[in-house]
Amino acid sequence: MTTETQADTTTPLVKLTGAGKNYGHINALGGIDLEVGASEVTCVLGDNGAGKSTLIKIIAGLHQHSSGTYEVAGREVHFNSPREALELGIATVYQDLAVVPLMPVWRNFFLGNEVRRRFGMDIAFMKRTTKKELLDMGIDLRDVDQPIGTLSGGERQCVAISRAVYFGAKVLILDEPTAALGVKQSGVVLKYILQARERGLGVIFITHNPHHAFPVGDRFLLLKRGRPLGYYRKNEITRDELTALMAGGAELEELSHELSAQDGAVSAAAAKMLEDEVHDLGITGKTP
Repeated sequence: MTTETQADTTTPLVKLTGAGKNYGHINALGGIDLEVGASEVTCVLGDNGAGKSTLIKIIAGLHQHSSGTYEVAGREVHFNSPREALELGIATVYQDLAVVPLMPVWRNFFLGNEVRRRFGMDIAFMKRTTKKELLDMGIDLRDVDQPIGTLSGGERQCVAISRAVYFGAKVLILDEPTAALGVKQSGVVLKYILQARERGLGVIFITHNPHHAFPVGDRFLLLKRGRPLGYYRKNEITRDELTALMAGGAELEELSHELSAQDGAVSAAAAKMLEDEVHDLGITGKTP
């Protein structure tokens, strides 16, 4: 293997170093370090308001970072649009999928990228290709003519993943793909995340659920109020530790102590009130 080939396999597909984003005087994101390698899943976890959406927008090319560096395959970039990111193989599948529910699966698969021949669209090719690409991802649809709206939420997510892979994605950003799904459908999506990893893609899995992240993740970035709460490889953290960090273990323990103290204070106050009432009524425990 040549030195050049070795460098290609070790250079991260996406790398952020000290990245941040300001909106005027508001610092929405800061100090973010993140790497995504080929055949790796990097999970970004955080509650609402943690900064996940801002981070997605930077990586996807919607917004430019205000500080730090952003590299793609070892080259520093400042994207001006999602199209520029897509040209370098960075595709984003958002939670609210841009699909046309009444259109067939194959039409949605090629939407905006229709294959044409001399006298119109090459429908046979697009149907055949859609069926094959979905099969390659392990999705066996009986009929790609069925409206995509008839598929389950998990299946629609998987079609979007397969579509991004077919059109040349090297890095796949998945925005809360399991957030609105039940347990079974979430499992379907997690399976196809692993399929994408096995095909050599780098995956950025945005989620608030550590139970979904841990089984598929290779790296874990935890965000809180726009700042990194921790950045771990899988061998550096357990599922329970990840869950505790996400749940705010230290904060919950402190809250528990506060509630216990308040409960004790309330009990003492209630006992004192009862004692005063007994005294006012002239009630004693003595036998008359």
